[in-house]
Amino acid sequence: MTVTAPVLPETTTPTPLLPAKRPFRFSRWFAATGWRHLVGIAMVVFSVFPLLYVLSASLNRSGTLLQSNGLFSSLSVENYVELFSSPERPYAAWFANTLVIGITTALGTVFLGALAAYCFSRMRFTGRRVGLLSLLIVQIFPQLLAVVAIFLLLTTLGEVFPILGLDNQIALIMVYLGGALGVNTYLMYGFFNTVPDSLDEAAKLDGAGHARIFFTIILRLVAPILAVVGLLSFIATTNDFVISSVILITPEKQTLAVGLYQFVSDDFTANWGVFAAGAVLAALPVMALFLYLQKYIVSGLTAGSVK
Repeated sequence: MTVTAPVLPETTTPTPLLPAKRPFRFSRWFAATGWRHLVGIAMVVFSVFPLLYVLSASLNRSGTLLQSNGLFSSLSVENYVELFSSPERPYAAWFANTLVIGITTALGTVFLGALAAYCFSRMRFTGRRVGLLSLLIVQIFPQLLAVVAIFLLLTTLGEVFPILGLDNQIALIMVYLGGALGVNTYLMYGFFNTVPDSLDEAAKLDGAGHARIFFTIILRLVAPILAVVGLLSFIATTNDFVISSVILITPEKQTLAVGLYQFVSDDFTANWGVFAAGAVLAALPVMALFLYLQKYIVSGLTAGSVK
């Protein structure tokens, strides 16, 4: 005798009631998110328009400021050719000087600032708090106020050590290092404090000294802040005009900021196209360095948001 199991009635799963979709209303969308799109578009236009205008002026052969108002009305590379063909205005030498001074200053600022920040962060010595406070107080006064003092100091030093006198690039690098160490040291000091002290203690138990801890452990962990400081130092050095114009006198030793001014110093609208071409080329090293260090900057921001 075969026994069959009773057939149970099928149970149906109740379907959830979806809320009715509200009709699209422009006023509600604009009040919620639409105004943000307008602000973003306005900021993009505000930021991109000067760059497009300078690029268009560099490709316009007319060369004047008034005739460069039409964006990309004419395309020509004659301004770039004239930029490198003028014997009285050696743009190639200016470009090389800017790279040498900027890279040397950036590397020196990063190295010396990291050493000072490590000392303030890891070591306890007399005058530590006074030193940190002095760094903040010194940065209140801009370096521009010390132009006259720097000029007199380099004039006197040049009589004893010509390499540290006026019209010398090494003297300019020393001035840049002295002005950038304060704020960069304090900036690195805050990032060094985020590194746990237990790493230093473990390394000391293995027999490592301060030099080995600094070069093999700490520098690798604080790479994001080193990249940021190096980038900021390079940009500030490249854009500086006042101090470099006071120290560097010979045209072959000047930087891009000082040299490009010669194109528009006599008549502001005469060589505008050549000036714009030089400005476009001067922006390429900064852009390349920023793109190269972008991964370190982004990793530093994400690490700081998690700690």
